[in-house]
Amino acid sequence: MEQVDTVVVGAGVAGLTVARLLQDAGRTVIVLEARDRVGGRVHTDRSDGVVDLGASWIHGVDGSPVAAAAEAFGMRTQEFTVGGYQVDSRPIASHGPDGRRLSPEEARAFADDVHAVDAALPAVIAASAPEASYRDVTEEALATQGWSADRTQRVREYLEHRAEEQYGAWIEDLAAHGLDDDAIEGDEVVFPDGYGVLPERLAEGLDVRLEQIVTRVDWSEDGVWVRTPRGDVMADSAVVTVPVGVLHAGILEIVPPLPAVNAAALGRLRMNAFEKVFLRFPERFWGDGVYAIRQQGPEARWWHSWYDLTPLHDDPLLLTFAAGPAAVATRDWSDAEVQESIMRQLRRLYGDGIPEPTRLHRTAWQDDPFAHGSYAYMTVGSATSDHDDLAAPIGGVLHLAGEATWTDDPATVPAAMLSGHRAAERILGRAVPIERLWVQG
Repeated sequence: MEQVDTVVVGAGVAGLTVARLLQDAGRTVIVLEARDRVGGRVHTDRSDGVVDLGASWIHGVDGSPVAAAAEAFGMRTQEFTVGGYQVDSRPIASHGPDGRRLSPEEARAFADDVHAVDAALPAVIAASAPEASYRDVTEEALATQGWSADRTQRVREYLEHRAEEQYGAWIEDLAAHGLDDDAIEGDEVVFPDGYGVLPERLAEGLDVRLEQIVTRVDWSEDGVWVRTPRGDVMADSAVVTVPVGVLHAGILEIVPPLPAVNAAALGRLRMNAFEKVFLRFPERFWGDGVYAIRQQGPEARWWHSWYDLTPLHDDPLLLTFAAGPAAVATRDWSDAEVQESIMRQLRRLYGDGIPEPTRLHRTAWQDDPFAHGSYAYMTVGSATSDHDDLAAPIGGVLHLAGEATWTDDPATVPAAMLSGHRAAERILGRAVPIERLWVQG
């Protein structure tokens, strides 16, 4: 049995961050990763072009440690600001319930309606009951507007889609405060060469052991004992960075069980249902200069938004999301069935003469045994503090890290990185500049 200072479970961005900082400080560290690759939910598929199956964006580069690391590692970026499922400020081809494209005046009026509700939401959310859902607070904000039923319904649909696309959850299942962190500072960027370069660079020089499935972590004040079918590791401390879905699934046993503060927080967080669907076409039939295609009305229940990724590689490519109910309902569908369902909607908007995709590529994070979903969200009755409470140190030897354990901007790669940085500082008992991740020596 090996003995090290710290064992890290999971080679995603959180795990690689804490391992890199601890090793830089002179500690011996082993990273155990269940997959056959590093990165976790940051995963670039290069089998046919470059496609990010997991994380894609830095949602706001101002002050972002991920943006600073990407620049230091020489990662190419391209501005692609989505703005938290924005309603305007980018060229959006918006279509009404009948499939007709809205005029500029109609699109402006709709955007103004959304902004009016958004302006009313903060006060409503602040005054909401602990058990309030995002549906509850949005309905209250809508009721203050005094609009017609049809006008109200258009904005209601938008708010439903925003909840799904931001957190992969049905609006009634998301806590009223679930979008409190939906703030973006600066441009948003994507990576033409793939987000996967980041974990690949972070892993350089680390003792990362792939295909090592951790089944149990025993902890006491004397240290930790981490078990895998391929061998066990003893350490003074451990950092577990697996997703919330894995903790809920019970495939990794923690003994003794998590203390009440961590367990209660975990019980109020859930993994979402959120899948990407990429459609490559022989031509850009939707026209140049369109950042996104959107539709309203009953037909938009599942497929309501498509994003033009053509500028990334000069290859006609649309990205849409199966989010929340759509992800659950289509989970067992074949690729052909998903493609036909999506194309039925695109034909409504652009006519029957548009070409069929030359390729469809879809993710399956719900069925991933090492994720059980894409990222965590706050269920009804949860509080924003649950993220930090999940990361409360355990017995002075065990730490939880990952995107779900960071309050300010959960469900993001910066959250994962910052949570790993916090865990490293707690283990070392002192402040460590996060820049040590990319400035070595």
